[in-house]
Amino acid sequence: MPRPALLFATAALLGVAAMGAARAGDGKLLLTGGVSSIDGAAGGGLTPWALTGSYATTGEVGATAFATRVRTGDYGLTDRGLAVSAWDRLEFSLARQDLDTGANLAPLGLAGLHLRQDILGLKLRVAGEAILDSDRVMPQVAVGLQHKKTHAGALGPTLFGPLGARASGHDAYISATKLWLAQGLLVNLTLRATRANQNGLLGFGGAQDGGRRLEPELSVARLLSRGLAVGIEYRAKPDNLDASVLGHGALKEDDWKDVFVAWAPNKHVSLTAAWVDLGRIAPGVQPRRQAGGYLSVQLAL
Repeated sequence: MPRPALLFATAALLGVAAMGAARAGDGKLLLTGGVSSIDGAAGGGLTPWALTGSYATTGEVGATAFATRVRTGDYGLTDRGLAVSAWDRLEFSLARQDLDTGANLAPLGLAGLHLRQDILGLKLRVAGEAILDSDRVMPQVAVGLQHKKTHAGALGPTLFGPLGARASGHDAYISATKLWLAQGLLVNLTLRATRANQNGLLGFGGAQDGGRRLEPELSVARLLSRGLAVGIEYRAKPDNLDASVLGHGALKEDDWKDVFVAWAPNKHVSLTAAWVDLGRIAPGVQPRRQAGGYLSVQLAL
């Protein structure tokens, strides 16, 4: 996304968020808006849910802001963003990701490389209502669209040249979230049409395999108390760069998984801690899987 467009989108979301501070109510239960995913949309840490963020309900506007840090064995990911939800039906989100590769790519002449990405998202609830339908079969269903722009730094000439990736792309998804309120259980299934490499941090598509694929994402969460939940997530990945000019398997992409704990002491703040397994997440000389800690703080208006 061009810098002026990014600044405009940020200003617009902040303006709506300021309106939401005076209008959002207390209609939702704790944690029923989910937390902020790494893409900025409300859901689990790795995948969006059909729920809209904040505690705003019908006729209200609400906002959330978040900051996330992921630290694996070799890399660090910083993620920040904000989202505005309106009438418990629409959600607009904006996130910026920054993957610090440290010294891991020094043998390739890329010491200190940062892979950055801007994500602008839109989500629309199209059917169901998670809380009101909690004693029925019907889930809450939403569709979403995310526009992503990659900033690959010194890796760009190779990534967007011989490897054949593109610098921007779109993900489209549909999410179905079923909440059994009496049992304190939530299950979400998301199907994502994507050609993003490592969620977009390594661009979109590739010279050998650049088509869009439909990938599943699953979340299961259990509410242990009013403000405490635990769960697991799984997110499948398209693996477009596995066959490339660097050789088969050199840019192999693995599916993502996590085990998380989310705690909301009140409706204005929540903390999410997780153990995440991101597999192989960047090119270079470290073929080992990247697993480590995840910590996210979310503020809600």
